[in-house]
Amino acid sequence: MTTGVRRRMGVEERRQQLIGVALELFSNRSPDDVSIDEIAAAAGISRPLVYHYFPGKLSLYEAALRRAADELAARFVEPQEGPLGPRLLRVMGRYFAFVDEHGPGFSALLRGGPAAGSSRANAMIDEVRQAAYEQILVHIGVQDPPARLELVVRSWVSLAESTALLWLDGRRIPRAELELQLVHDFAALAAVSAAYDAEMAGILVRILADEPADGPFGELVGRLAALVPGTGPGERGEQAERGD
Repeated sequence: MTTGVRRRMGVEERRQQLIGVALELFSNRSPDDVSIDEIAAAAGISRPLVYHYFPGKLSLYEAALRRAADELAARFVEPQEGPLGPRLLRVMGRYFAFVDEHGPGFSALLRGGPAAGSSRANAMIDEVRQAAYEQILVHIGVQDPPARLELVVRSWVSLAESTALLWLDGRRIPRAELELQLVHDFAALAAVSAAYDAEMAGILVRILADEPADGPFGELVGRLAALVPGTGPGERGEQAERGD
């Protein structure tokens, strides 16, 4: 983490170094517990020099928050190739990798950390949520979403966020299972909405038309079918033999 050797840096290079050092420290501990002295020591510079580049801890935290927010939003970017289910699963894999790597920092990002309540911190958090929402619409292939689709996507983004925060408290569910479950949650939210709205039904039918039977959405169908008496593979085979 420390540079070990002091060398002369340009203003922007030094600022970026301090942001990176602060973000690493904030990722491993609550930002409230990290002091300017620790940041200075990790960067290999003096405390007064930190204040030369940042007026105080809050401004440095907001700069680190900006970098974390940009990185987190980028985790939702995915090429528009192949079925939606596997794409969402890759997105969740990258999202939870960020959560896993930046546990305390992720919590601070979504709760505001030392900047809790500040308009700049709240704006950055909202930007992440909006970027995630827009990227999911890109994955679905809809530019002007109907009201119910907007509700589904925004609800799912909020669910992923709250699920990640809860998961960090002990990591009691295997990460891979949770990533898959969230993809299933998206399909479930869309299916329930489709049951109430013809336009949503059309969108869901289009999505499912490209889904492979062994993909995430196909797996969900199999899991749900196994819960309903008489619909499991064995029961269906017996019904066919009886001519039911």
